[in-house]
Amino acid sequence: MDYAGLVRASKRLDPAATSQKIKIALLSDAATQQFVPLLRTLFHRKGVLASLYEAPFDGIELETINALSGLYRFQPDLIFILNSVQALRASFAKRTADAQAFAEEKTRGIVKIWDAIQSHSTATVVQSNFVMPYERYFGNFDLKVAGSFSSVVASINAAVGERARSRTGVLLNDVESVASWVGRRHWFDDRLWDLAKAFCTLDHMPVLAQNMVDIALATRGRVAKCVVLDLDNTLWGGVIGDDGVDGIVLNAHGDGEAFYRLQIYLKELLQRGILLAVCSKNEMSNALLPFEKHPDMVLKRSDITVFLANWSDKAENIRKARDILNIGLDSMVFLDDNPFERNLVRGVLPEVIVPELPEDPADYVRAISELNLFETTTFSKEDVNRTELYRAEAERRDAQASFANADEFLRSLEMRMLVARFDSFHLPRIAQLIQRSNQFNLTTHRYSEADCEALMNDGEVLPLYAKLSDRLGDHGLIGVIVLVAENDELVIRDWLMSCRVLARGVEQTLMNMVVDEARKRKLSKVRGEYRKTAKNQMVEDFFARFGFIQTGGDQNDALWTLSVSDYQFKETFISPAAELVAAE
Repeated sequence: MDYAGLVRASKRLDPAATSQKIKIALLSDAATQQFVPLLRTLFHRKGVLASLYEAPFDGIELETINALSGLYRFQPDLIFILNSVQALRASFAKRTADAQAFAEEKTRGIVKIWDAIQSHSTATVVQSNFVMPYERYFGNFDLKVAGSFSSVVASINAAVGERARSRTGVLLNDVESVASWVGRRHWFDDRLWDLAKAFCTLDHMPVLAQNMVDIALATRGRVAKCVVLDLDNTLWGGVIGDDGVDGIVLNAHGDGEAFYRLQIYLKELLQRGILLAVCSKNEMSNALLPFEKHPDMVLKRSDITVFLANWSDKAENIRKARDILNIGLDSMVFLDDNPFERNLVRGVLPEVIVPELPEDPADYVRAISELNLFETTTFSKEDVNRTELYRAEAERRDAQASFANADEFLRSLEMRMLVARFDSFHLPRIAQLIQRSNQFNLTTHRYSEADCEALMNDGEVLPLYAKLSDRLGDHGLIGVIVLVAENDELVIRDWLMSCRVLARGVEQTLMNMVVDEARKRKLSKVRGEYRKTAKNQMVEDFFARFGFIQTGGDQNDALWTLSVSDYQFKETFISPAAELVAAE
């Protein structure tokens, strides 16, 4: 993360080493040219080829209100707006109204920029907040004075955050948090600002650039979904098999507080939808004891979605956990105090994220937090219930073992499915599924929440979501299909599903509905596309299974066509399974 090193590396990047592309626009009232090589290098390290557009210096308003500007001709995926407190300070010094009116005017101006962008582009807006100034004109009394510069900056930050909270297609770049971590005395370089209008000191630009990359990758589905935990000397001090429940180190105060603090941190991650798994070299009976009997355990057995305690190596157990959860290895974070185990997993499973934990457990939470491993761009009701969803799935697997065949089991589930047009209530989950689904995803188009809202309001498009439930619980929103009629064809623009519901008959039921919709519209064909990625090979024969014939492209980007009259409707055990609720 050295500035000079990243700049040098930017001159030797190999585009062939990337598998994805992204277009980023930078708008700022500070200089942005220092960020460009950093962003290119950091994206490249993640296998992404970044094309960058720099708006003219301090040209935020002119670029965004002009429909013919270079910004809109560039057609970016994301637009980063970097507002500097240095420029705000100069504007504040020239204010003609009181401080509160100034703050309100600046907030309105920022929102106006969002409105301008969203009237001309579907790009996701990533708005920075302001770094708090270092000067305190009233000393410790500063924040009690409504008219102080510190109070104004804090007020604008709070107002911008509140406005963004209710705005689809707008994310926040918490620059203030990044600068606070570094320390404001080290963040600012006033001489460099005077000479080159640099946003901050060069030494710390890589930290902010990495923060921007984290946000961008999260919009592309690069998110952590599960934390895999070691137990001894990670969740508690000591070895449970040797020390027993009374001998391990874990308490709210004193020597065991470091482990207690880590468990609090993990519990909060659980509450926001991150799954927790255990991979421990232990006897199962010993591994469970603290969860069942230790009074200071914050995490309970019910918080752990997959619990593996045996004498297999950690890499093998992580593979087992991955198979049970049906998620990608690159969405798993492995925490273990033992350097040997960490290096083993890095060597055998390089896709897994393995932080280098410090020797002192007191620093665990700080070290993990500093890496910003759990960046996200969405949060929905289903995130809160994620552990319960996976636990219900485990019950289904156990129940299946008691049936003679799969059909009997599926019939016993009493599955019910709702298919409906996108609506405002479900937009956050719809966008989340689109951004995160990789394996069962025919085209891997990534739509922001604003993109989904545009589809919802487009009368020429039929954007559908599917929800599934059964007698053992609710799967939630598990599928998205986007259809559009073109000439004599119903085109499947997008089709993606959660892998949690595979082998349930969901795809058969949905294809029945799609073909029935084509018949209702008196269309003779259904056409779809499969775009191969590194992760979606499981659906490369998806269309062939339903009788589609390949009519164009190649194995990496294939077009498939079905004659509606030739389609054989598939029997499933899902009700209703006859028509689209949203087809009215």
